[in-house]
Amino acid sequence: MSASESLSFDQLRIVDVTRCERIFHRLDYWTPCDWACAMAGECGEVCNAVKKMKRMENGTNTAKDPQTVEEAKAIIADELADTIIYADLLAARLRINLGEAVRKKFNEVSDRMKCDLKI
Repeated sequence: MSASESLSFDQLRIVDVTRCERIFHRLDYWTPCDWACAMAGECGEVCNAVKKMKRMENGTNTAKDPQTVEEAKAIIADELADTIIYADLLAARLRINLGEAVRKKFNEVSDRMKCDLKI
């Protein structure tokens, strides 16, 4: 897969679990709580990076903070990716089809909000 191709949840699942088990540990070595905590930690890093971006907008950023919007966005993208990777591993550990779960939830919210946009 090239960098310009879209990534599906199914493609992520295959390589995510394979890499986990090949270089880290068996998927079931960690409990769902372990995977959820790892995911939450990464989500916290997303929030911290967004906070630093806000500091930059306010002119209150420090020398340790990102100094450009591009740098801040790159950090946020990395942390969002980490969050999604851990979310997929949590879903895999619980045998949840993440793509189907996202589709179902998206469509439920569309129905509740009387929106015709569905996936």
